[in-house]
Amino acid sequence: MYQKELNALKKANRFRQRKIWNSNLIDFASNDYLGLSNSKKQLKKALEIVNEYDSHAPKASMLVNGYHEIHQRFEQTLAGLNGFEEGMVVGSGFLANMALIESLVRKKDMLFIDEDYHASGMIAIGLLGDRVVKFKHNDPEDLESKLKAYDGGRKIIAVEGVYSMSGNLCDKKIFELSNKYEALLIVDEAHSSGVVGENLLGIFEHYQIEPQENHIKMGTLGKAYGSYGAYILASSTIISFLVNRGKPIIYSTAPSVIDTALALINIEYVAKNSQKYFKKIQKRYEIIEYYLGIKRESLILSIEMPSNASTIEMQQQLIAKGFLVGAIRQPTVEKPILRLIPRLGSTKKDLERLFQNLKKT
Repeated sequence: MYQKELNALKKANRFRQRKIWNSNLIDFASNDYLGLSNSKKQLKKALEIVNEYDSHAPKASMLVNGYHEIHQRFEQTLAGLNGFEEGMVVGSGFLANMALIESLVRKKDMLFIDEDYHASGMIAIGLLGDRVVKFKHNDPEDLESKLKAYDGGRKIIAVEGVYSMSGNLCDKKIFELSNKYEALLIVDEAHSSGVVGENLLGIFEHYQIEPQENHIKMGTLGKAYGSYGAYILASSTIISFLVNRGKPIIYSTAPSVIDTALALINIEYVAKNSQKYFKKIQKRYEIIEYYLGIKRESLILSIEMPSNASTIEMQQQLIAKGFLVGAIRQPTVEKPILRLIPRLGSTKKDLERLFQNLKKT
């Protein structure tokens, strides 16, 4: 029934499919920034925590009886580490963004969202009608001009701590603008928590910004934290509002108890070993600068490619040499890129070999 559309995607080199990649490939494609996805020791600890309780599944939505003691332990631990009043565990980053944007932007409010914000946010704004304004990517001047032009209800700004495709850090001036214009600031830290900041707590720590009443931090557990799910950190008032108004939270089965336990174990482990990880990440930046002449502040490296066909071809050439990297095409990005993640789960020597092979191709 949709074969014509699929054929068109194939012709444009935009056709995608699920694959189980060869486990012998050296992984520079995944968002497993710290290499925790392979730790059987951490998984064993998580299962030991789960076995302390009678149930290991959520069973229902959080507001019925799916809210588990492990959910609560996770929320209190994460909120305490990040300096927020309260936290909430959510089923996925997609659901978290949908819940935040759909519920917080009320009548007469206006959402100001970075044009490169994650797809989950862009889908959510479709529910807002004319209550949304996009501003130029990471451009405080453009944002301020649009904030000045609005004279109505609440102002809400949505940005990412580290942008998932470019690896760019959010401009610090945007934090300052949120205070200047008394705007609520949503910061998606999916790719910055566990990666940036001396204690790997994300963009707030990187800029030495103490969380305030108008700050909301959300992020995922399936990247640096080696599990699955997401979280929202905010004031107690906002968390309570989300519990009462966030449809993806109210009407979804509560998050996986086992995944939440694993995230709890991993977050505590990262907090305890943050300096070790921080130093290893700095070494990755040094290797990138040495081989590519590029200074980085995140573990995302994107290389723009001339076409979709050349992107796929380059990925296949690197696979033939034993490396897996991301071949990212439209509609995820405007122009195709090779997306490289110099993750700690793969060795520095392998990273050097990858860059040496890149220069040869």
